[in-house]
Amino acid sequence: MIKIGMLVGDRYEIVEKIGTGGMSDVYKAKDRKLNRFVAVKVLKQEFSENTNFVSKFRSEAQAAAGLMHPNIVNVYDVGEDNDIYYIVMELVEGITLKKYIEKKARLSVKESVSIAIQVSMGIEAAHNNHIIHRDIKPQNIIISKDGKVKVTDFGIAKAATSNTITSNVMGSVHYTSPEQARGGYSDEKSDIYSLGITLFEMLTGRVPFNGDTTVAIAIKHIQEPMPSPREYVPEIPVSVEQIVFKCTQKSPDRRYQKMAEVIDDLKRSLISPDENFVVIDTEDLSGQTRVVTPEDTAKAKKREKREDDSLRLNDTGKVAVKKNTKKPKQAEKIVEEEPEDDYDPRMERVTTILAVVAAVLIGCIILLIAGKTLGIVDLDKIRSGITGEKKTEIEMPDVVGMSLTRAKSTLSDVGLDYDVIYEESSEYEQDIVMESNIKAGRTVETGTKVKLTVSAGAEGVAVIDITGKSQAEATALLEKEGFQVSKTEVPSDTVEKGNVVSQSPAAGEKVPRGATVTIQISTGPDTNKISVPNVVGMSEMDATVTLTEAGLLVGNVEEVNYEDAAFTGLVCYQSYSVGTYVDAGTPIDIKVSIGPADLTYGYNANVESPALEDPAFVAGTPVTVILSTADGRELVRTNTTSFPVAMNVSGIKGNAIGVITFQYTLTTAPTTTTDPATGETVTVPGGSEPKTVQRAVTFTQE
Repeated sequence: MIKIGMLVGDRYEIVEKIGTGGMSDVYKAKDRKLNRFVAVKVLKQEFSENTNFVSKFRSEAQAAAGLMHPNIVNVYDVGEDNDIYYIVMELVEGITLKKYIEKKARLSVKESVSIAIQVSMGIEAAHNNHIIHRDIKPQNIIISKDGKVKVTDFGIAKAATSNTITSNVMGSVHYTSPEQARGGYSDEKSDIYSLGITLFEMLTGRVPFNGDTTVAIAIKHIQEPMPSPREYVPEIPVSVEQIVFKCTQKSPDRRYQKMAEVIDDLKRSLISPDENFVVIDTEDLSGQTRVVTPEDTAKAKKREKREDDSLRLNDTGKVAVKKNTKKPKQAEKIVEEEPEDDYDPRMERVTTILAVVAAVLIGCIILLIAGKTLGIVDLDKIRSGITGEKKTEIEMPDVVGMSLTRAKSTLSDVGLDYDVIYEESSEYEQDIVMESNIKAGRTVETGTKVKLTVSAGAEGVAVIDITGKSQAEATALLEKEGFQVSKTEVPSDTVEKGNVVSQSPAAGEKVPRGATVTIQISTGPDTNKISVPNVVGMSEMDATVTLTEAGLLVGNVEEVNYEDAAFTGLVCYQSYSVGTYVDAGTPIDIKVSIGPADLTYGYNANVESPALEDPAFVAGTPVTVILSTADGRELVRTNTTSFPVAMNVSGIKGNAIGVITFQYTLTTAPTTTTDPATGETVTVPGGSEPKTVQRAVTFTQE
């Protein structure tokens, strides 16, 4: 019996009950060892007493513990404490998709598709690890407070169905595939069918098949044609309707074969909703008469053996189970059994091999326990390595010399945060990264904050102080000083709603004239908001999908010239900064680069001697001075023996960075030394050494 405050597994302190289901109760608990909150799912007593079910339940949960994905509720631990069988999982604050649908009656097309994309990504990750869910339904999908969609209960459905848990207990008959209803072999395409039913319910607010009994509903899945969601909601686009139809074909051969195909079509439907691009096979391969090859027979036998137990609908409409066991009866809800298969010598060999493997595993466990007792083995380190609780280490990219926008995008793409400070510089163009406090190539953890020093140009402008002012006043003052304004919203208990909480760059800091000043606007006390994702550097299609998945809308899309050619065809601006908290459905304006404008630059300066870089340079030495662009185009070449050299060049195309190259020969005079002991003199002849010195310069826009 679970009670509030009790300690489960000498580690998890029960805090409160947060949910209940057909098989288990869910509690919020505190992990004392790692000092974090977790969800503990405890099996109900009637299932805990079934040792066969418990065994399968634990093995399936342990397999699911290997899954680590943002759209999956991660499993941390599986255990037993005084006949209490439990699973420790990631605690997700939110509601189930079922309750979310009930709350909103039905979801919009964009919201339905974006949720389906995230669910599909979680299922795809499981399928890639050879794990099939078998019980995809809105009750097993959680929407967190920050808008993330997560699938839970991976592997648990197989343990349940293999132990004759009826559809009434499982609560999944509305979403079961025809092959599951028949008691046949289920695979990845069964999950795809259930996903299609779930998408139908999101779009319409109802399930496609209903009835008085679970058997009646299951028969409808097998026999009745799938209704169109457009019968209930006419404005559903044709592409989304066809995706539902393809997911829910009666024959698995006519459905999508992989989750990746579903994801591709869902994303495409966001961009071209009225385009009928979904291809559904017209031939039902499962219904054709064809010759059964030996390979087909072998595959069929493997499938039968892989399905240890199968839920079956018999002719009387009762639930029957095929059991591979020598026991004549089970105490559970078994109506009838079929005789077991004939003896198979190959199966005996497989059983022998499995027994050997099990013995080896038991031996390893004994050695680990002994090592733990003797202090030789640290099981906590092994466990943390398995569960992936350590942060990922990455290599710091080289961002020095990049534009600030591109540097921010590069760091965000690899999971790094950043702070920006400006300094005046005559060597670097405005908004070019001059320095990073973490050197390129160094290994750092994801989430590390990188400090970027950015050029404010030769003459920076001090930013005025606008904290505490209203949004309108702050914007007007900054624009009057020639700055661009970017707004973010943050909750605040101290600053009045609509006023500026903070600004970046800070007041008094010198930045380029026309630079962007980000102001944080108070939204008042903390509320449930959505964090704006980073879409700069993405294609318009990927940006649309990313914003839609986050629960936001794409506002105005504008094509503009952008100086960084690497951003051509990509988003170079978004109207809300990354990390801003906004209401669900807020439109985010974006700008897509069509490439740099045809800008020209000029260079008018007196070039000083290379002695600035080479102290050994001797005045009067003949020097070849070459002015070129950063990409190597030579603009001026001149020979001189005196400095400074005047240069005046106009009409330079490309970027604003140039290079001056000095080429000369360094001559050394002969030297004579005398040995004080012998009085012998030694003369070292002079020599010459060719030298090349370079200096970066900044061109002026014409």
